[in-house]
Order: sequence, then structure tokens, then C-alpha cells
Amino acid sequence: MSLIRAYVRLRRSVGWIDPLVFLALGALLYGLVGVGKEWQSVLRPKVEIDLSPWALPKYTFFSLVRGFVAYAISLVFTIVYGYVAAYNKKAEKVMIPLLDILQSIPVLGFLPTLVLALVAVFPRSNIGLELAAVIMIFTGQVWNMTFSFYNSLRSIPTELRETARVYKLGWWRQFTKLELPYAAIGLVWNSMMSMAGGWFFLTISEAFVLGTKEFRLPGIGSYMSVAISQGNVPAMVYAIIAMTTMIIVVDQFFWRPIVAWAQKYKFEDTEASESPKSFVLDLLHQSRFLKLVREDVWQPMYSSLSTRVANGVVAIEKQERTLPPFIGKFFKTLSGWVLMVAIITVILFGAWKLFTLLFVINGSEWLSIFLHLLFTFARVLAAVVLGTLVMIPIGVAIGLNPKLSRVLQPVVQVCASFPAPMLFPLVILVLSRAGIGIELGAVVLMLLGTQWYILFNVIAGAMAIPQDLREVGNVSRLTQWQTWKRLILPGIFPSLVTGWVTATGGAWNASIVAEYVHFGDRVLIATGLGSTITNASDTGNFGVLTASVLVMAGTVVMVNKNFWKKLYHIAETQFSLNK
Repeated sequence: MSLIRAYVRLRRSVGWIDPLVFLALGALLYGLVGVGKEWQSVLRPKVEIDLSPWALPKYTFFSLVRGFVAYAISLVFTIVYGYVAAYNKKAEKVMIPLLDILQSIPVLGFLPTLVLALVAVFPRSNIGLELAAVIMIFTGQVWNMTFSFYNSLRSIPTELRETARVYKLGWWRQFTKLELPYAAIGLVWNSMMSMAGGWFFLTISEAFVLGTKEFRLPGIGSYMSVAISQGNVPAMVYAIIAMTTMIIVVDQFFWRPIVAWAQKYKFEDTEASESPKSFVLDLLHQSRFLKLVREDVWQPMYSSLSTRVANGVVAIEKQERTLPPFIGKFFKTLSGWVLMVAIITVILFGAWKLFTLLFVINGSEWLSIFLHLLFTFARVLAAVVLGTLVMIPIGVAIGLNPKLSRVLQPVVQVCASFPAPMLFPLVILVLSRAGIGIELGAVVLMLLGTQWYILFNVIAGAMAIPQDLREVGNVSRLTQWQTWKRLILPGIFPSLVTGWVTATGGAWNASIVAEYVHFGDRVLIATGLGSTITNASDTGNFGVLTASVLVMAGTVVMVNKNFWKKLYHIAETQFSLNK
């Protein structure tokens, strides 16, 4: 009967916006069916790319679906990994350094094993290659989201946690009513940055070479890759237009509504006079069909699920308390031993495979790898410093001014999301006209992909500064320098640290395309670890590839332990709202 009543209400309440909603949902469903057919088709390692502009809508949609599938996986990973790392002290000591290592491993470090393994698992369909592309996009998205969520959980004010304890909120209700809402703004802005990070390596994710084998999937990244290799300038222009259009549409119809919606979770005692708006969100609020779905389907389903989860957690906790102590101890000990044996087995197997790859590398190759490390390290440092100097003022201006945010958010989103490698030929041409070679030019190319991590985190940090603190600054008549020193810089510092960490990882990752650039029929190679990794992947030299990735990861571990960890501690103890 409830379905009949809902149907009657739907027929009576359809508004003018609802046909557009139905049309959009129908088009999305049709597109997803086409993607499903492509994934399940017969395995074609090297798809022939049609450089006609009429093929670009289909290719663009295929790439868009891969990006959002990767984002969904990234969001689940972020919440689980960030939550465990924030609340388990023992796990945190391993998980945060490991996260820093993983974000610094270039896409090509994951590529060989991932592609070959998934193709072997799905030998008769394109699912293996599609999953490989999705996971490679995932490796460009997930790290800064996880760092942001982890940092937000660690920064929740003490009074809010005490309030949750007073109201005896269980684990699930505390997560949905306090922790997730408090992390929402930073997570949204880092999600936008994550999509941009995934697009950065789109040409590599959809078209790549492993030794003598070449793999290519239908998508805008492979379209651009083929256009560059053939020197087809009109096709490059078509790809740039299609990519720009896609980014603008995604920003207007997806990210901007989410940014406006997330403002209700801003932590402040005094409401801001202006807040971000979205015409798409306003239109969706007028949809009677969506209102009906929200009230009669989503809200009852969510309430029921939330209650069941909360009751289930309470039941498990009660059950654990009723068990005799020796039984719980036995199962904890048994599970610990099983987990330890599994981990040791995996480590030993991986160490043996690693040894067989590294054994063939001679001393001169090791010396060359460490020498190239110094060059790339200098470029990473230069890119982060330049990005910080440029992006802090811009990010603060956007974050503190809703009017400016409405104007510049689409521009920033387009610039950040556009795959910088697509522009490398143009940038190289400009640099060469200015007399700048690839050795210095690689810093500029790396900056194109890393500065956005800093910008988006600064915007999120500035937007999260409570309005009442800003009004106190106005009442106190602070000078511009005093406002920056006492309010803005301390307010954005925790987010800025996250931006620095992710920008550094992004710079290491970007080195593989910034130090090894295809320019027409030439290959421009800068001395560095990134070019070593790319060249090793192209030639199938897995020993040098593995050694280079390990050296890069080891460097990141040392920097994390001796620098970033101390900055995180300063952010938590001196610049957090809960102190």
C-alpha cells in the first residue's frame, strides 16, 4: 500500500523540473549500460582510437565513469583507513608512514604487476584492463583524501567529544553525527583535488607500454596520447575542449552542489553572512520527485539501517562483555597468531621476489639511481616551495570570500582537474622559446600537478575558520599583518600541512612524466629518478624499476619521520581548535 500511495503522490506532485531529472537519469542509465558492454566485451589489449571529434563524447564518458568508480573506491578506503589510523595508536605508527610511502610510489610502480595480474585473472574480457585503469586512477586520488580525513578526526574539538560522551552516543551515531560531519568540508575539497589527481595521469592510465607490450583503452586519455604520438594538432585541440567541457559540467552539476551542501557542517558559533550557493542544488530542491524519493524511500531506509547498525554494535559489545575472559583472550590470541603468520608469509614471499629483481643490478646502476635521486629531490623541494608562495594568498582569498569562491571555484576546478601532461608540449615549447631546458623546465611541469594540493587544502582550511573568530579579529581592529599572523596562518596551518604532505607525494609522482616528456618525435629526458623509472618501464627493466621505486619510497619514509611527523605534531598541539 505504501508503494501505491507513493505512486499516487508522485503523479500528483510532478513539477516542471522533474522531466529534466527523468531525462538525466535515463541518459545516465543508458551510458552505464554502454560502459558495462565495453567492460564485458572480448579482451582487446590495444583498441584502435578514432581521432574524429564525434568519437570524443563516448571516450569522455568512458573516462568519466572510470574516474568516479575510482573515487568511490577511494572514499571507502579513506573512511576505513583514516578512521583506524586516527583512533588506533599502535596501528597509526605503521599506517601513516605506509600511507606516505604509497602516495609517493609512482603510477608506474604499481603498473606492471597490476596489469599483468588482472589480465591473467580476466583473460577473456576487458574487465582486467578496465580494473587496472581504475586502480591506477585510484592511486592518484586516494592519498590526500585519507590524509585530510585522518587530520580532521585528530582535530575534533574536545568539547564536541565531551558532548558526545554526555549524550552517550554509540560508535555509529558518533561517526555519523560528529566525526563525518566535522571532516566534511576538508573531505569535499580534497575529493575535488583527488579527481584532479586522477586526471593528471589519465594518459598513462588508459594508454601504457610494458616492454614490448602495448595496452590501450577507449577514453579521452588514450585519445590524447594517440593524437600526441601522431602530431595531430586538431585532435589535441578537440581533446582539450572535450576535457575542459567535462570538468566544467562535473564541477557545476556535482562538486558545486556538494560544496554548498557541506557548509551546513561548518563548525562555528556565528553563522557567516554569505555562504557558497549552487543553482543546480536549488533546482534539485524544487524537484518533487526527488523530494518524494528522499522522504518516502531514502530517509526511512537510512533510519532503519542506522538503527540496525547502532543496535548491532551495542549487541556485539554486550556479547563481548558476557563472554568469559579466557574465551575472549583465546580468540584474540588465535586471531593475532593467524594474522601474524599471514603477514610474515606475505613478507617473506615478497622479500624473495624482491631479492631476485634487485640481485641483477650492479654497483654503477645503484650509484646512478642515488645520484638521480638528488636531482629529483631538489625539483620536488623547489616545486613545493614555489607552490606554497603562490597558492597560499590565492587559497585564503577564495576560502574567505564566498563571492570570489563562486566566481573562481569553476576556474580553479578546471585548471586543477585538467591533465597537465596534455599541456606539456605547449609548455615545453614556451620554455624552449624562453631558453629554459628540460632540466629546469621539469620543475615547472611538476608544479603544474602539485600546486593544486596546496591550494585546495588552503581553501578548505580558510573556509573552516569559524565566523566568530573572524568577527573577533574585526572587532579587535587587527592590521592585515596581525590578521594573517594571529588568525589566518594559524587557522589554515593543519590543512596546509596536509597540503604540503600530499603536494610532496604528488611531486614525486609527477616526476615520472615531468622528467621524461614526449615532444613531437623527440623524447626530452631530465636527469632524475622519475625519468629513470619511466625509462625502465618502457624498456621492461623491472630490476631498475623496482630499485628506483624502493629508493624513492625510502626517501619519503625518512622525510616523513624527520620532518612531516613533527609538523603534524605542531599542527595538533599548537594550531588546533581543540587546544
